[in-house]
Amino acid sequence: MKDFVIKTYSKAELAMLYFPDANSTHVAVKHLMAWIKRCKPLYQELTEAGLQARTKTFTPKHVKIIVEYLGEP
Repeated sequence: MKDFVIKTYSKAELAMLYFPDANSTHVAVKHLMAWIKRCKPLYQELTEAGLQARTKTFTPKHVKIIVEYLGEP
């Protein structure tokens, strides 16, 4: 498998990397966002970095923060 790259990802793209066996991208996004919201420090840091509920993409900064808390997918 390739090394994970910190870059801009759509929520669906990153979620499918974390949940490759999900039935759909919608399910994968719901799972990823549930993980993020359960980890209060992660959610707070992402919010401070500009992440909003309706944002469709994670910036490289957001991805770096997520990986710091959840590890690489």
